[in-house]
Amino acid sequence: MRVFAIADLHLATVTPKPMTVFGPQWAGHPQAIFDHWRELVRPEDVVLLPGDLSWAMRLQDALVDLEPVAALPGTKVLLRGNHDYWWPTVSRLRAALPPGMLAVQNDAVRVGNVVVCGSRGWLTPGHEPLSGDDARLLNREAERLNLSVQAARKLRQPGDHLLLMLHYPPATPPYPRNPLTQVIEDARPDLVVYGHLHGVSPERAMRHVSGIPAHLVAADGLKFRPKLLLDTALDP
Repeated sequence: MRVFAIADLHLATVTPKPMTVFGPQWAGHPQAIFDHWRELVRPEDVVLLPGDLSWAMRLQDALVDLEPVAALPGTKVLLRGNHDYWWPTVSRLRAALPPGMLAVQNDAVRVGNVVVCGSRGWLTPGHEPLSGDDARLLNREAERLNLSVQAARKLRQPGDHLLLMLHYPPATPPYPRNPLTQVIEDARPDLVVYGHLHGVSPERAMRHVSGIPAHLVAADGLKFRPKLLLDTALDP
């Protein structure tokens, strides 16, 4: 089993939203994602989808976007992004998701020997501290991430890989510690994935959290190709 990741699909079947405002590279991006996905991903693989999946405002409209993704190879693990306004309660979402799709919210999922936890995240302090609502929302997301990590610890078996998803980056230059990074440091996952940033090369983005590998997997930065993160067949 291999694990891939790609964030920020920004599908818009029912709610049209031209992504070319972020650059001409976005022209026809859904087909590019689907084509690369079929080339790379096998049915036994897992694909992490950390947020901003559909521009829809209602679940029934988002499902029109999600169903073609569900039909692609692999088990998909979904996380909410800041633009996923359609995302309902997690129980309602799980009841509606097509087969082969799992959702993480305040908990974790286990697929084979991989345990996935995560939370949306929020703005983080950079050169200046956060205040007001931003500070409150960051602390709330850290609490949700901690709930997810605790759930992952209960699911994890010896030899399992622990993978942590965020939608927002875990920190902002110059990357001071913040409530999210403190949870990550305590959890010590094998790796962290995040999205949200457009027009940013993954090589120039945050690549470690306290020594833990971190991967920017926003679709445009990956040239719309799911990124291979892990091949469990290589486990000793």
